[in-house]
Amino acid sequence: MSDPLRDGTGLAWIAGHTWAYPALESVHLVGVALLVGNLVAFELRVWGRVADLPVRALARLSLAVALTGFAVAALSGTLMFASQPGELLANRAFLVKMGLLLLAGTNAALFHARDGLRKLDGWARAQTALSTGLWIAVIICGRWIAYQ
Repeated sequence: MSDPLRDGTGLAWIAGHTWAYPALESVHLVGVALLVGNLVAFELRVWGRVADLPVRALARLSLAVALTGFAVAALSGTLMFASQPGELLANRAFLVKMGLLLLAGTNAALFHARDGLRKLDGWARAQTALSTGLWIAVIICGRWIAYQ
């Protein structure tokens, strides 16, 4: 039995379809916008902006929408990857993007593991600044994939 990811028969039709790949890219960008937009809104609050907004209430809303955005981006990204795995695995920008995603996820896990939401200390501000930088770099690498 053949392996669709190895022999290229899996979802390769997506990459060549008139509208399937562009539609997936659009869905992917909407997911990224929901994710990063909400994280930045939350991170601005951690940095002291709009101090009259309760941190925990904003975190519940922002992080829930950000996780939804992540799920949308991850699902659409997985489908795009499955349509051309060989090309993407050979693409330096894609590999850097995946590494940055791993770092962003690790940073978020550490933020929550140390209860940064409750502390809102200098370390929490540093982690949110790092988060913003990582996600900007992920977006830049995502755009560069097409030009490698």
